[in-house]
Formats: sequence, structure tokens, C-alpha cells
Amino acid sequence: MSSITIAIIGLGYVGLPLAVEFAKKYSVIGFDIKQDRVNLLLLGNDNTLEVSASEMLNVLRDSNIDQYNRGLFITTDSKALAEANYYIVTVPTPTDKNNRPDLTPLIKATETIAQVLKPGDIVIYESTVYPGATEEVCVPILEQFSGLKYASTPAASQHATTNNRLPTADCRLPNEFFYCGYSPERINPGDKEHTVTKIKKITSGSTPEAAEKIDTLYRSIITAGTHRASSIKVAEAAKVIENSQRDINIAFVNELAIIFNRLGIDTHEVLEAAGTKWNFLSFKPGLVGGHCIGVDPYYLAQKAQESGYHPEIILAGRRLNDNMGKYIASEVVKLLISKDCKVKGAEILMLGITFKENCPDIRNTRAVDIVKELKQYGVIVEIYDPWADPGEFMHEYGFESLSALNGSHYDAIILTVAHDHFKTMNIRQLLSSPNGVVYDVKGMLPLDQVDGRL
Repeated sequence: MSSITIAIIGLGYVGLPLAVEFAKKYSVIGFDIKQDRVNLLLLGNDNTLEVSASEMLNVLRDSNIDQYNRGLFITTDSKALAEANYYIVTVPTPTDKNNRPDLTPLIKATETIAQVLKPGDIVIYESTVYPGATEEVCVPILEQFSGLKYASTPAASQHATTNNRLPTADCRLPNEFFYCGYSPERINPGDKEHTVTKIKKITSGSTPEAAEKIDTLYRSIITAGTHRASSIKVAEAAKVIENSQRDINIAFVNELAIIFNRLGIDTHEVLEAAGTKWNFLSFKPGLVGGHCIGVDPYYLAQKAQESGYHPEIILAGRRLNDNMGKYIASEVVKLLISKDCKVKGAEILMLGITFKENCPDIRNTRAVDIVKELKQYGVIVEIYDPWADPGEFMHEYGFESLSALNGSHYDAIILTVAHDHFKTMNIRQLLSSPNGVVYDVKGMLPLDQVDGRL
């Protein structure tokens, strides 16, 4: 019988799949502050579509304690967390309106844990942060509210290892302290191939002993294996550069798309040709949204600036990607003018509002940038996305979206997200006349079906 009880703080895109996997082997307490979310999960309904109803119902249990010491208990009652000895934090780490890191959810989650923290407990953070945040921001809160001391040692770096070279240190953890670790999430929303157990996991701990326990815990469910970083800061830095690197590469091809458009060259054909070289990196132009790629670079930039260095490439990439919505809107307006179509009062349909294809996630979707910019021209914009919840979208962004398509009366159509659903549609039939404009942001449609594409 296992003596491990794991508390997962935050049951969103990251926390819920992790909780379900751990619950197959351990006693797991899933905690979320949203009662509506918890109510749905208790019925087996995950509206993020990351976990199926059958998976949920197979691991759910009704009480905090289970005689088999496994299964998932879901609650909004923070007192239930006192039963845990491992705490894993999977809350969002967004940016504010000025693109500065907003650690409020992380701080609140840490305060909640600190109220029930016991000697010997281990707190693991998965939320994306800048290097140093765990020990500089979270640990002082844990110490202040719990009255315990943080156990760390510089010697931890000497025991860095992969999963096939374990340290020989004594793994007993003294009872005077609590311990921390960092194991960055690598969830890809909507991806049913690269699920949580199939993605290699970075782990780290504040002492060699804690690092081994954390690594062993994750290896018990992660079939892809683990990589143990030498310190918490190394693990934090590894996570934040993963998405920063991708952001910069997409910014490069977005800039290429702008250049090639001016030169009358199709960007996708250029990328296809260049891709025949064995070491050419495959990236496509587009909107860069979501909770990771469009956010994480700002966390790294903030920490760099605090250290006295102003990052050039990272912020340049962010500026370019953040302005792609305005660029797309201006291209559509130019196409309308070139076809002698009215701009003010034009009716434009946007197909897709989630941040990526075949996924209901609307967090930090940059498609709204196109809507905002078009409205500056006096354009009437209607939005249709079969994956997005209209109520959630209205609450988050203040725009209405259609629950069904509304006839063929549009002067222009912008295909924003490459949902499979749109691939089966005859999009040009939605135009009010053959002279209408179809703009393909994702390069999904045949060239002879579009008037412009990124």
C-alpha cells in the first residue's frame, strides 16, 4: 500500500490530465477554486476535452480517503489538502495588460498550500515562471504561512542525473523542513498523440534527496522517461526557453510572409521548397496565441531586465507576432478596396476564434486582434467557431459569436483557425457575390480558392 497522497492545485488543461494519471496509482486530491468546473468534473464532463468521461469516471471517488489508497477526489475545500504529502501546483501564470508577468494565481495557490503544509511535505511547481520564481517568490510565502523552514542545499547540483543514473544519497527526508521541486508542464492542448505520459518530463528538487523522490514519483507514470535538472532554476529556465524559441522562429517566418507578400511570392511555396534541405526548421506563419508561446517570452524578458540586460531578439519577436492581427486586418481591407468592395459597413465572417485548431482553448487567442482592428474600419464582423463556447468567449473578450452559420451574405471571409470542420466546407459559397474576398491565415485552402493568404 502506497503512503503517497498527491494534491493537484488547479484542474485545467495541465492539472486534470496529470491528476487522472496519478490517480491510477496513488491517492489524489484535485483542488480547484471554480465550483462550476468541479461540478462538471464530478459528472465526468471535462469541457477542455483533454480527459474523456470514461477516464474521469474510472478514477473518481467520493471521499477524501480511499481504502485502496488510489483514485481522484475533487473538491473546492482547501482543508481537504491537509491529507497530502506531495503538492503539485498547475495554475495559470498569465501576463497583465502591459505584458508583465502576473503571478497572482501562483501566489494564491502557494498561500493555500502553506496553510496545510506539514514537516517533510514536498511542493512541486509546474506552472511556467521565470528562473528563480519558485525560490524567490513561492518559498518565502510557504515559510511565512506555514512556520516551517525550506530545505535546500548547494550540493544538489552535484547530484544532477538522468533517470538511469540515480544518486546514492540517503533518501530519508528530515521532519524539520519542507521541500520544493520544479517540473515544468509540457501539455499541448488538443494533441491526442503527445499526451502527458508520452512527453519526457524535466524534474528537479531543492535537495538531492527531494530531487530523487520527485523524479521517482513522475517516472512512475511518465512512460517517456524523465530528465533530472541540476537545480530548480535550471528546470525553470529550460521551460521558459522552449516556448521562447518557438515564438522567435514563428516571428521569423511571419516577417518572411510580410516580405514575400510585398514581392508577390507565395510564402508557403517558399517554405516548402526550403524544407527540402535536411536541416531546415519547419515553421509556418500565423497568429501566435495560447497560454504558453505568446506569454512565456515575457517572463524571461522580465527577469532579464531585472538583471540589467535588455533582451533584443526575444522582445522583437514578441512585437512582430503581437502585431500580426493588425497586419492581417489591413491585408483584408486592401483586398476589399482592390475589388471595389465597400469597407465601411462591409460584413466579414471570421471562421475560427480558438488559439489553435481542433481545440476549445480560447486563452490569449490573437484572433481577437483581427476583430478589434477591423472594427476600427467600421466593418461588421461575425465570428463562427464550432469549438469555442459562445458564453465563455463573450465573458472573456466581450464579443458575440455565432452558434451556427448565418447565411451567405458576407463581403469577405477570413479563415483564422484550421479546424478540420472547415476543411469540408465550401467557404466561397458563404460570400454574397463572386467578387467577395477569402483570406486564408493558415494556408489551408487551395490557392485557387483564396484571394490572399499569410
